[in-house]
Amino acid sequence: MMKTAWNQILTSLEKSLNPGLYQVWIKPLDGRVDGGRLTLTAPNEFVANWVRDRLLQVIGEAASEVMGGQPRISVKASQEKKGAPAPRQASKVVRPPEPGEQLGLPLVDPIRPLSMRNWRFSFDDFVVGPSNELACAASKSLCNSAFSSDHLFLSSGPGLGKTHLLHSVGNALCRSANRSNLRVACLSAEEFATRMVLALKAREIDRFKAQFREGIDVLLLEDVHFFQGKERMQEELLCTLTALRDRGCKVVMTSSFMPREFSRVDDHLISRFCSGFLAHIDRPDMETRRRILAEKARCMQVDVPVEVSELLAERITTDIRQLESALSNLVLKARLLNRAVTMDLAWDVLENYAIRHCSPDFANILEFVCRSYALSEEELKSKSRKRQIVLARNTAFYLARKHTGLSLKDIGDRLGRKHSTVLKGITKVEREISLQTPLGRQIEQTADRLTP
Repeated sequence: MMKTAWNQILTSLEKSLNPGLYQVWIKPLDGRVDGGRLTLTAPNEFVANWVRDRLLQVIGEAASEVMGGQPRISVKASQEKKGAPAPRQASKVVRPPEPGEQLGLPLVDPIRPLSMRNWRFSFDDFVVGPSNELACAASKSLCNSAFSSDHLFLSSGPGLGKTHLLHSVGNALCRSANRSNLRVACLSAEEFATRMVLALKAREIDRFKAQFREGIDVLLLEDVHFFQGKERMQEELLCTLTALRDRGCKVVMTSSFMPREFSRVDDHLISRFCSGFLAHIDRPDMETRRRILAEKARCMQVDVPVEVSELLAERITTDIRQLESALSNLVLKARLLNRAVTMDLAWDVLENYAIRHCSPDFANILEFVCRSYALSEEELKSKSRKRQIVLARNTAFYLARKHTGLSLKDIGDRLGRKHSTVLKGITKVEREISLQTPLGRQIEQTADRLTP
């Protein structure tokens, strides 16, 4: 029963966290439920400290759903003796655990090739429109020898298709490879950094370098703006990209920003980012949003009335992921109630989403942020570093970037800040939201209340 409860908590966390975060930090934990207490055992103190600092809130929420009430959670490191041999099949050599093993990653090669069934997306289910046709064409071209560059850099706001195209490239390359075991590394910049830190701690950095520089044929790397301000990791990434270029390997990188908008990134690395083809994905127009919904409905094998699709497409305009989520929730609600998909149900579901007739302009955003954080516009533009004012200012940066066509420099000019400060603020907000920290959820809830 205790193990069953922990397995249920794991299932809930797997659904709520991004795959990389779950795989690296949650999966290695062993959980024990005893009454109202949840005891977590991490493989080492490094993981235990990380979980205590970053994930206790989200684990507590998942545990409360399963256990009821507010559980007491403790996290400890495994008491197993270091160097104690782990059981291994067909091996007579006892060695200390590899850095990947400590986090429950593959024993021999933490960058194991991905088979086709692992890919979440393909080009077949990517809906092309004016906003993304260049990015899609470049991604497809990278998969054949006719493309003049082996490096591709994709940028867009959140939820507009970067990850879809990234996985589609991996999917297509694996299907068309001359050999069955194409070596593909698909991971986020944060996962790359985490593996590097673990390799350094385990004194296995040479193995880490060999894995990424010589052990793969394709690198698919998400959210590379994560490397801003991390000099040691920038140096390693630059060496990795150079080695892959020299070997003729294919590389696709994604970011919420174009390379020229980065701050605190080495000029040589910026040059490497720009050495391939750069493509930006804009927000989809109304017709593209309708076709996205039609494709989603087809995949779900459900009949969605035209007026319902138009309603969703009209009200959710800035985030494809949110648009698809609204349709999925609508269909699920209709099935649970044993009813047809109707306009009334659609209006009910839309109450859970940020609904806009049109995108707010900068003045709307400024007024909204000041009202939400109980600040004046003068305070927001001031040089104050008080926590609440900095949080409000970063929220304004994030919303202006998401809902307006203003450049980072334009946003900074209007709030008396450098473009590098704007970039740093947006990156911090996106990271908090992505990790679903308490602060991230607070910002997300605030942003969802924005109306024109």
